[in-house]
Amino acid sequence: MKKRLLFAVLLLSVGFVSAQAYEGKGDSKFQIGANFQTNGTGIVTTYDFGMGQNFSMGLQGSYILGVEKAIGADFGDRMDLKARFNANLGSVMNLGEMVDVYPGLDLGLRNFGGHVGMRYFFSDGFGIYSELGFPLAKYKTENLTPAEELNNQVVFSIGASFNLD
Repeated sequence: MKKRLLFAVLLLSVGFVSAQAYEGKGDSKFQIGANFQTNGTGIVTTYDFGMGQNFSMGLQGSYILGVEKAIGADFGDRMDLKARFNANLGSVMNLGEMVDVYPGLDLGLRNFGGHVGMRYFFSDGFGIYSELGFPLAKYKTENLTPAEELNNQVVFSIGASFNLD
């Protein structure tokens, strides 16, 4: 599986054009990927809209699919929605037009958290991303059930990024 993923990345990188990982005000990105965490794996989507030269905001939705039955998680425990705020630092760090590094904050249904991510675009419309999310302040702190812990832990995501401009 790893060899296939590496081959696909190499194949796609052969034909990349002058891509922009973050263009500033008016930039619009959609991402879809898999998230990995303790006691479950799932799907995550994000939408970010450029508000300024190095600032974007957006929304994130996630749903945890693979949860152990013993946890007893229902639909409400598995899903989360968040508002996102990013500092897009690729141009500040002189990483080139195809790379964006974005630390940020998010305010969700379960917690107030942070994230740090990176996008790499192969073409004007398609790239890949990876992101690490973590809670900074949980809304409920004492006696969390395993189901309540699902959206209150460190999460790693990886997937595809699309430029909607």
